[in-house]
Formats: sequence, structure tokens, C-alpha cells
Amino acid sequence: MNRRAFIAATAASFARLAASESPWGGPVLDIHLHPRSGDATETQHLEGTGCTQAVLLPNRNSEEHCKQVMAREPGRYLRFTNATPDSADAIEHLRAGIKDGAVGFGELKFSLALDAPEVLRIYALAAELDVPVLIHFQENASFTGFERLPAIVKRYPKTRFIGHANSWWAYISSASDNKSGYPEGRIQPGGLTDRLLADYPNVYGDLSANSGRNALARDPEFAAAFLERHKTKLMFGSDCGCRDGHGAGQAQGGALTGKCTAQETLALLKKLAPPPLFRRIVYENGARFYGLANTGN
Repeated sequence: MNRRAFIAATAASFARLAASESPWGGPVLDIHLHPRSGDATETQHLEGTGCTQAVLLPNRNSEEHCKQVMAREPGRYLRFTNATPDSADAIEHLRAGIKDGAVGFGELKFSLALDAPEVLRIYALAAELDVPVLIHFQENASFTGFERLPAIVKRYPKTRFIGHANSWWAYISSASDNKSGYPEGRIQPGGLTDRLLADYPNVYGDLSANSGRNALARDPEFAAAFLERHKTKLMFGSDCGCRDGHGAGQAQGGALTGKCTAQETLALLKKLAPPPLFRRIVYENGARFYGLANTGN
């Protein structure tokens, strides 16, 4: 059995075992869990939310920590690799990270334009190595110039882009001005994010963080249709800063004061999506995307 097949078999066995205790009626894969520090642990958050497995998104300094977490609980975690795009050894480090077992690049969250030359070479490397790149889009903060994304995904058709964060979810509506971090009110059809998911087979959506939760909550009728429309492209993630999966230490504020982002998003998905679609978004899409299991679909 080769390494990829072994990882898939181990992860599938773990998911079946853990799902028997899941409050969500089956396995849940969190595709956006950041490494913990101090007394908090990744598993504490995962078990508190009722999730069964997770993809760890480190910065460069926490990659070794992620390896240790994975070694302690085989089958429960996957990990990405990361590097500052304009660092001299960025490409070398990312290439080595994939060779060492990482399954993607990111979360890329840097004060750069999304089409800066140093970023373009990462997209090209992702295509070469056949791994996804997960990007935090936030105007004036990270990977700016969101309106230019269609040209990028068209230029790199073999690169799998996973969109996330404020700009990505603000543009679910055609009325977005990309200035409000968490827009309110009814969603106007024809938003750029909606069109990207529909028009490009290499574009996927990460439902994590308050940006994802807000996009679902602000207009439930639109959100329900959106989930169905892009049912093969959307994946659940938490991107939650609470310690225990129940809101302890949550620094998000606003609508999430004292709450766990993962719990809130999963509860919304449960209301908006019928059971087969809920399972697809919270587990099957991610499991297929990362080769964890044969979901039968």
C-alpha cells in the first residue's frame, strides 16, 4: 500500500469511529484549523465542536508543531505548508513541505496584491505539484484586488484555488463595495464569488470564520439556494479562535461574542441544508478533495 492510500485508509477508519459520537449525525471535516499554543490544544477545539478531523493551517514557524500533532493522532489531521511569498526561499520551502507530507499551501494571508509577481509563482508551483492554495482575501489587508481574481484563475487553470475571508464572502452579493468586513442585508444576485464558483472548475469556497457565517446568516433564502447551487464546491471550516469549541476566549466579538464560530456555522448549515447536502458540505466534499475517503458520490 502506498503512502497516499495508507493515509486515506487510516483517515477513513478514524472518521467512521469518531462519527459514532458526533452530534452532527456523522463525520465533520474542519478544513481551516489553525495550530494552538500554550495550554490550548487542537483536539480540545475539535472535540468541543463535534468535528472528527481537521486540516491544520500553520504559519511557517508552527509547521513542526503540526507534525507533532499529527504524529500523536494518526488519521485525525492533515496539514498545509506556508511561506511568506517574497522570502528568498519561499518556493524551495513550499516544495519541500509538500514532499514532507503537506497537502496544500496556506492559509496565504499577506499584505500583497493577489497578482503580485511573487504570488504568481506560488500559483504556478501549486499547479505543478497538484496541490490547492487557500487564500485570505481582504481588501487593504491581504491579497487585495479581488476583482482581478477571474483573470488569475483563468491564467492558472490547473491551480485549485480555495477562497476565504472578508472580500471573498462580501462578493457573494453584486451590491458589495468591498469596504464592509461583514455586510448586512439581503444579497443581490450576480455577485463575483457566485460567478467564480459557477464558471471556473478550479475555484472552491471555504465557509469558515465570521465572514463565512455572516454570508449564510444575512440572507437565509439566498444562502440555501447558494449552498445547493455550489454543492460540490463548498467546504466547512472553522477558523475559530476559541479554546474549547464552546466559545471560551473567543476574541472575534460582535455576533460571536462568547460563541464558537464552528458551532455557529454548523448550526446554520444544519438549518439551511437538507441532510444529504449538509453531509456533503461538512464532510464529503473535503474528504474527496483531500483524498481521505471514497464517499461514493
